[in-house]
Amino acid sequence: MDGELLAAARAGDEAAFGRLVAPYRRELAAHCYRMLGSPHDAEDAVQEVLLSAWRGLAGFEGRSSVRTWLYRIATHACLRLASKRPRRLLSPDHGPPRQDVHDLGEVVPGPVWLEPWPDPAAGPEESYLLREGVELAFVAALQHLPPFQRAVLVLREVLEYPAAEVAGLLGSTTAAVNSSLQRARRSVGERVPERGEVEVPGQGEVLKAFVRAWERGDVDGLVELLTDDVRFIMPPLPAWFEGRETVGRFLAERVFASRWRVVPVSVNGGWGMAFYQEGEVAAVGVLRVRSGSSAAARVPAASVGEIVTWLDPRVLGSFPVPRKFSASER
Repeated sequence: MDGELLAAARAGDEAAFGRLVAPYRRELAAHCYRMLGSPHDAEDAVQEVLLSAWRGLAGFEGRSSVRTWLYRIATHACLRLASKRPRRLLSPDHGPPRQDVHDLGEVVPGPVWLEPWPDPAAGPEESYLLREGVELAFVAALQHLPPFQRAVLVLREVLEYPAAEVAGLLGSTTAAVNSSLQRARRSVGERVPERGEVEVPGQGEVLKAFVRAWERGDVDGLVELLTDDVRFIMPPLPAWFEGRETVGRFLAERVFASRWRVVPVSVNGGWGMAFYQEGEVAAVGVLRVRSGSSAAARVPAASVGEIVTWLDPRVLGSFPVPRKFSASER
């Protein structure tokens, strides 16, 4: 089928080209997101990839699959973009945690923050791939790698290309790829020691308990669900808080002045939610649930180790959630 579409596309049939690349568009966007840390930048990269592929059809000799050819173009496009743009960070990369819960700092503007990945409906296999490959902590750790190491780690460990094929994709050598992979693994492992802990026993119960407590404004109930070293992060604000006691004070003194509604939504393949304040969407967040006991005896298998909420309207607009909720929709 690809062969027929490829032949038609080479003959100038744009519709055939669209059908040829359509099955790969979603995974290419996820690949570019891992490399660039922003769905908006990823979409820009995908547009560049498709334009380059259309223009370069005559040079595609079919010695690799269409998918691998597209990944070659996408990876090089991301490497070019990554060399021109600042790396995307989260608040802990911007400065130390704060103790004063009333000092949130000034919004840091510009394309500097790591952005969340919205997850549309997908099949089980795609869902698993995305959950493994776009977990927020993993993507955040990738941004600390030099772009070449980033590309090597993603191509080898997420997409599972052999080292020799990665070398060909990147115009490098197998030895250089293997060396870069070892350095990248070490760096990411230091930042995400629990990577691969996608399915944590009890995480569904923790999410439900978190939503119930948040909507009730039950600070004590929320604090019981947190790890001792929990982090609360909220780009584009530079302030972030660490530790159950400080996060508890922040929740009690700053967050629950008004009522909230919470709607679960998939974010970065994980447990996320849209937060509504006074009937309007105010933030999109993701929870990082970890194995081990929290303060709550009723949820001994899992607890919340990190809460990241984005307050940026541009980010909120990327998620397929209602902008408003009326009181009757509770």
